[in-house]
Amino acid sequence: MNRKKTTFIIVALIVLLGGSAGLSYLFILLKPESPKKPPVELKRYVKTEVVEYSTIVSPLAAKGRVVSSHEVALIAEAAGKIEEGSVVLKKGTSFKKGQLLAVIYKDEVELALKARKSEFLNTIANLLPDINVDYPDYISEFTQFFREIDINKDLPDLPSYENDQFKVFLASRNLLSAYYGILQDEKKLKRHSLYAPFNGAFTNVSYQAGSYANTGSQVARMIRTDQLEIEVPVKNINSKWIKIGDKVQVFSENEVSVMEGTVVRKAKFIDINTQSRSVFVLVSDFNEDELVVGGYKKVVFSGQEIEQAMEIPRNAIFNFNEAFIVKDGMLKKTQLEVLKLNENSLIFRGIPEGYNVVVEPLINAKENTPVSILGSDEEQPENKQKDKDLNHQSKTK
Repeated sequence: MNRKKTTFIIVALIVLLGGSAGLSYLFILLKPESPKKPPVELKRYVKTEVVEYSTIVSPLAAKGRVVSSHEVALIAEAAGKIEEGSVVLKKGTSFKKGQLLAVIYKDEVELALKARKSEFLNTIANLLPDINVDYPDYISEFTQFFREIDINKDLPDLPSYENDQFKVFLASRNLLSAYYGILQDEKKLKRHSLYAPFNGAFTNVSYQAGSYANTGSQVARMIRTDQLEIEVPVKNINSKWIKIGDKVQVFSENEVSVMEGTVVRKAKFIDINTQSRSVFVLVSDFNEDELVVGGYKKVVFSGQEIEQAMEIPRNAIFNFNEAFIVKDGMLKKTQLEVLKLNENSLIFRGIPEGYNVVVEPLINAKENTPVSILGSDEEQPENKQKDKDLNHQSKTK
């Protein structure tokens, strides 16, 4: 009895719950749908400028590294022990043009040269009587030549002669071979003394005084310090606006003082790593404490006149040479010709005058996006001729 009662209660609950669910679903279906609100269109404003071309003079500022106009290696042209000259052979030592930098032991070579000159004097002394008898026209010249010879100095010039018989006479007595042999030894002796070719300083010293150097050894490296250049890397697109001979301004580290320089060279190649072209600026008059090799300086090139051009912010351009214009209230892509790149701007031409070019970076902007010009209720009207010009330009590109 209790079992039948329990079953009846369960069935009744199921029927009641099912009926309630069915009625709820029916009421939902009968409820009228509420009208949907139309999506709110957000108006996008962009900043533009009307394309108008003019002549622009755009200076170019860039940083460059100070380098020496001459950087050479001091090479030993003879073998021997290195002795000090008139300057200390150490890194950082400064010297003047013509100063003796170092000496490679030369006593033996010097004594051997003096011995050869003494033999040469003896040869001439034995020839003078024969010259006086057989070739009297040359006796005065060769006597004077004999008197001018000093074993501590370079040989004087050999007297000139045109007589072929006299030439044979001198050659047969070995006077000519002895003379030119001594000249050769004098050249060898000079190789033992190393003189400064310019005003400069040592940047590296490999052999100090007391060391032994072989022929061809690099004793030191040195730079010229009274004639400095600034190597300025410039993007190749901008290098065409820099001409050899242009005057430039070189600023000190605090940009208080200004030095004047001149463009003297432009590299005929592009650096493979930086894709830039080196421009060399010579600075003649400078303060030694402000312009030092290895330092970086700001260089401002005056720039050339660029005709029929316009300047806009660099970040308004994408894909290197594309920009947005506003046409019929929508964004349109267009290509332009980039003439010069500055740090924050660029100079271009190629868009017909009168169009509104976007001069700010746009995020998530696509072509045909509806926009309005900032500061204007509606886009400025454009005539059909401008549209034809732009369409023709796009097809050409």
